Amino acid sequence: MTSLPTRTVGPFTVSAIGLGCMNLSHAYLPRPDAAEAERLLRHALDVGVTFFDTAALYGFGANEELLGRTLMDRRGDFTLASKCVLGEIDGKRGLDGSPEAIAKVLEDSLRRLQVDHIDLYYLHRLDPKVPIEESVGALVRAKEAGKIGAIGLSEMSAATLRRAHAVHPIAAMQTEYSLWTRNAEVAVLGACAQLGTGFVAFSPVGRGLLAGNPNAANLPQGDIRASMPRFQPPHLAANLALVDGLKALADQAGCTAAQLCLAWLLAKEDHVVPIPGTTSIAHLDEDLATLARVWPDDLMAAVEALFPFSAPSGPRYPREAQAQVDTECWVGEPLA
Repeated sequence: MTSLPTRTVGPFTVSAIGLGCMNLSHAYLPRPDAAEAERLLRHALDVGVTFFDTAALYGFGANEELLGRTLMDRRGDFTLASKCVLGEIDGKRGLDGSPEAIAKVLEDSLRRLQVDHIDLYYLHRLDPKVPIEESVGALVRAKEAGKIGAIGLSEMSAATLRRAHAVHPIAAMQTEYSLWTRNAEVAVLGACAQLGTGFVAFSPVGRGLLAGNPNAANLPQGDIRASMPRFQPPHLAANLALVDGLKALADQAGCTAAQLCLAWLLAKEDHVVPIPGTTSIAHLDEDLATLARVWPDDLMAAVEALFPFSAPSGPRYPREAQAQVDTECWVGEPLA
């Protein structure tokens, strides 16, 4: 096992780039077969990734089972994160932030992961039917019972973070954050800095689009991105033009577009940890190579200049998914 530069997420010291495991089992197509997924996870650990992120939602438990059978013989080598509240309800994706549901989902996750303790456990979304204080209280009790080590939130606002933090210190906020989704900069990124809460950036390369995904215009039926407005006409053509500009900068700098995305995020704040997902060992190694290079300030400024808040065309979520997030919007943001 090699070592990578590290950052802090709550009480944990983790590799400065972690691995989002969702697309090994959920949401994006095509998915790898079991052997390929296991090989990628083991490789990530071998090359120094020490932060693995899953959730009860992903594959309706299949992703947790994958990590459970693949990584737990090396449990002491990494920080394990999973999530509750957003998951399978009557065979469909739904929200249940009640303390009873959280307790049950946690027990199911522990079983699937083959562990008796999850290091970082997030409320995956805010359930508007349940006060955040009640949901956090359920996790406080789980922590007191030794079943989790720290509490996180996902896709929530600065105001919700402060309410939750008043109940118990929040170790991490996980939210979509990339060049084309900069909502975190409105308020919650600053709130995290003030409260000592780590910030975990998911989809840091724009759900693959900013990395130059050649299939962006022909996503197969069943790929969640096909329902997202930014991947649909007329928005897709405008967004691909943005990628052309990013790729031109990357070519001049002698790197890839994905590396520029990750370097920009790492340069924003010291408490930001990106967790790109991939099904490719080559792409994983490419992402991690970002950490081996010094990135000049003028290059980072040029990257940012390509992507003001208003640069992407289209809402980031379709209407139903947008209703399940509590994140701030920027002034003038298009919503589904």
